[in-house]
Amino acid sequence: MSQFKKAMVGLDLSPMDETLINQIKSLAPIFRMEKVYFVHVAKNLILPEEVSQSYPDLIAPVDETIASEIEHELEKVQPALEIPYEIIVKEGNAQETMLRWGKIKDIDLLVMGRKKGKSPSDSLVNNLSQKYPHPVLLLPAAYSRGSFQKILLPIDFSRHSVVSISLATGIAAKTGAEIQCCHLYEVPRGYSKTGKSFEEFSAIMLENAKKDYKKFLAENNLPDFPCEFILRHAKDEADNIMQHAREVGVDLLIIGSRGRTKSAAVLLGSVAEKLVNTNHEIPMLVMKEPGENMSFFEALFRL
Repeated sequence: MSQFKKAMVGLDLSPMDETLINQIKSLAPIFRMEKVYFVHVAKNLILPEEVSQSYPDLIAPVDETIASEIEHELEKVQPALEIPYEIIVKEGNAQETMLRWGKIKDIDLLVMGRKKGKSPSDSLVNNLSQKYPHPVLLLPAAYSRGSFQKILLPIDFSRHSVVSISLATGIAAKTGAEIQCCHLYEVPRGYSKTGKSFEEFSAIMLENAKKDYKKFLAENNLPDFPCEFILRHAKDEADNIMQHAREVGVDLLIIGSRGRTKSAAVLLGSVAEKLVNTNHEIPMLVMKEPGENMSFFEALFRL
């Protein structure tokens, strides 16, 4: 498993921070982290003049106060984080600032929290998941295990699926987690012109998907992991994946991004994007191959 040497964790001074800090302490050895940067971006770090004049000796600089609060949270959670960490408090646009500091610190794993239900932070999380050029780990507020027992890999037999399986194998080696793949297949429109029923053509497509899976494993020299073949119904692929994930009780989804280096507008495949937008309950790691999306990322700093 490729280790994530440097991780950046986004904090917003909400109760979600305690969950993230707690989980990072548990997950750091699993992901082989060597340093963690805890980052908070405030819209404005300058106190109103009347406030600073009224309390000149009482109020410390805002950035130092925030850093102190984060340090307190880090000290409060036990056991202590066993790898070096740094607290960064900056001012400005949260998305641009985190992208910039991710570049400055050469971060290779971005960690963000997902609050239960819709929240104002959704837009930032969704945008960063789209635009950050390296893997993104999303941890929901309800997650508290500190390890993984069952990993689900939605695969499409592409090179992105190989990357996801490689990572899952490394995680399983450290945690003993069970790995399961899933693949969605569908009956093409116009099947009735063949003279076969929906059920008959569905069986044909299922057998074809199973053959493709065996070929994919053989070509990439991969273990024969269990794979659930799911017939896609009216719901979109992301809904089908989430339904299956709930049914089998997985505690980590690993999905391969289909980054598009020539487009700044669409940097995730549609399925990964939908899962990022809607999944607030299961930890999810969005994998991106080295160099993927880098043209957009580099262009950001040439503006």
